[in-house]
Amino acid sequence: IGCRCFLSFSGAGESGKSTIFKQIKLLFRTGFDEAELKGYTPVIHANVFQTIKILYDGAKELAQVEPESSKYVILPDNQEIGEKLSEIGGRLDYPSLNKELVQDVRKLWEDQAIQETYSCGSVLQVPDCAHYFMDNLDRLAEADYVPTKEDVLHARVRTNGVVEIQFSPLGESKRGGEVYRLYDVGGQRNERRKWIHLFEGVDAVIFCAAISEYDQLLFEDETQNRMMETKELFDWVLKQRCFEKTSFMLFLNKFDIFERKIQKVPLTVCEWFKDYEPIAPGKQDVEHAYEFVKKKFEEVYFQSSKPERVDRVFKIYRTTALDQKLVKKTFKLMDESMRRSREGTGT
Repeated sequence: IGCRCFLSFSGAGESGKSTIFKQIKLLFRTGFDEAELKGYTPVIHANVFQTIKILYDGAKELAQVEPESSKYVILPDNQEIGEKLSEIGGRLDYPSLNKELVQDVRKLWEDQAIQETYSCGSVLQVPDCAHYFMDNLDRLAEADYVPTKEDVLHARVRTNGVVEIQFSPLGESKRGGEVYRLYDVGGQRNERRKWIHLFEGVDAVIFCAAISEYDQLLFEDETQNRMMETKELFDWVLKQRCFEKTSFMLFLNKFDIFERKIQKVPLTVCEWFKDYEPIAPGKQDVEHAYEFVKKKFEEVYFQSSKPERVDRVFKIYRTTALDQKLVKKTFKLMDESMRRSREGTGT
């Protein structure tokens, strides 16, 4: 088996690192056994309660502060349900979803004020999995419910501490491919100090950036735009002395959400992208916007790399963490690039 390469996985919180980590387990390891799948049931149920609480509390807030406040006023019949679900969503221990609770969640989710609030998702901390789980409520509440792979990929747990996985992009049975050890580290600010001891001796850094988050605020600091934070973090990671000879793989992730959002929310809402000039609307515009964002990250890379570091391997990949085929293709391309680099240096 080829030489082991150590990859440290970094990126701002909510960038999709953990989803890619789960994809690796599904693609290149043995996947999740039934016990592991069942272990995600309380997480998924918690995601439902957390989401509906964020939306209900958000609607109440918007009804008080927004000029068009009337569209955020929840129907009187649903207010009692909202209070009950908001209380459940604020607990440390969540109940299991059952038919009665699903009825309540669905009734509130379908309230026009909640739908209006959901469309303000960038202002609130509404998780990406919201729509997916709301569409599958009945199935999630079945007595014999076992989460599917798709459910697990959508499940949202904040990464605390460090998780690692060993894998080969050529699969378990193939010989001759590189074997990688990948670390998944918490992206939130309070997690970053835990990274530094992992940095020594890594061959490559995968930096994951959610390009769809150009209009969103940080979970842990609601004054800071997520994309600005990602830019600062990317700059910081690039300047670490221990990365002078390290390959960099930049994953521009959540392209699927970016593609939908760009039709409605201009890139210029983000300070970093305020010089963006769109061309005519339509499919072409998505590509144009993506290329602009990619160029911005390239600029940071070259500005933050000392002249003697510029020749280290730097590759950019467009990714959608939920798209298994795309994740598989990305890791195979990355594997080829790493192997060519090693052969070139004779290591």
